[in-house]
Amino acid sequence: MARSIPFISTIFVMFLLLVATEMGPIKVAEARICDSQSNTFKGPCVIDHSCAIVCQTEGFTGGQCEGLRRICFCTKPC
Repeated sequence: MARSIPFISTIFVMFLLLVATEMGPIKVAEARICDSQSNTFKGPCVIDHSCAIVCQTEGFTGGQCEGLRRICFCTKPC
């Protein structure tokens, strides 16, 4: 009887862990990001921060340099 109490306690804790992991965290839907080539950025895009600043003046939330030709693409949630 003395050995069964720790065994039952262990089984109970394992059961609680199983139930807790089945519930899992609440998943939040991730917003899609749309991008468009900048209309006002001039020259090759070397620094993402410079691109993002220009994109913010165009009404976007950010921007980044992309591709081999280093073009500034502006981004915003769709």
